[in-house]
Amino acid sequence: MSKGKLTGIKRQTKYSPNHIGNDGTIYNLTAQCLRDMGYDVQDYTESEFVLSDIKDKYIFDMARDKSTIKWLKHLEDTGSVVINSAYGIENCTRGKMTRMLMDNKIPHPESIIIDCNEDPTELLEEMEANAYWIKRGDFHAIHREDVAFARSITEAREILKEFAFRGIPNAVINEHLVGDLVKFYGVADTDFFYHFYPFDLSHSKFGLEEINGAANQYPFSVDALKEACDKAGEILNIKIYGGDCVVAKDGSFKIIDFNDWPSFAPCREQAASKIAECIDKHVQKNLK
Repeated sequence: MSKGKLTGIKRQTKYSPNHIGNDGTIYNLTAQCLRDMGYDVQDYTESEFVLSDIKDKYIFDMARDKSTIKWLKHLEDTGSVVINSAYGIENCTRGKMTRMLMDNKIPHPESIIIDCNEDPTELLEEMEANAYWIKRGDFHAIHREDVAFARSITEAREILKEFAFRGIPNAVINEHLVGDLVKFYGVADTDFFYHFYPFDLSHSKFGLEEINGAANQYPFSVDALKEACDKAGEILNIKIYGGDCVVAKDGSFKIIDFNDWPSFAPCREQAASKIAECIDKHVQKNLK
């Protein structure tokens, strides 16, 4: 007996830099788990979904395109159950994410959000950091050039000018943190949480993990990290998430990135069933 119809939306490939196969695989594994649970899953690409004027009640998605997000927000506003929420996906764009995490006291590097045509010198001098990360603020990172490392304020100024030349309206500048780079994946309303050292597994989107280098594997509380990540997911309205943090020598950590539905590449076999479990819970809750 069918548990009902689910609409699934695959991520447009241009939003999967160096992870097209991985993003496609986690979607397919999750869709199959949902079928095994008894759901009738209809798959769509982002363009198919928008052009077909879909108005279904229960939707799970890896969407990123602005036209898809706009339509999903309309559907949510009119009663559809959407996981991840389109509002949450929009919250994961760099500028919004940074502001929301900092406002809610999530452990986060010192950061500024700045117009790309402005001079960041005074604000960066106040930050008193040894190096900086400049990241496009208006959207998710698509190109390698959307995230850049600067060893000085002068270099940061030049990168910001390049962003402005490319038409990027604003940027987030984070202080560079020294410590172990740790990547994590989680699924809300389940017990799933996975972390690893990306440098050690050569797992990379743009190759920037080399800047922090090989992990010292400083001891830290995984439970505390999971708690912080689950709270960040609640704040951003994201159920299926991943991201990065830096663990300092004293075991403290700060979250430097938080993403809606990443590839789960090192753990996708375990993750897919948990993602399906999360989706099922929210569908069934709204059926009652």
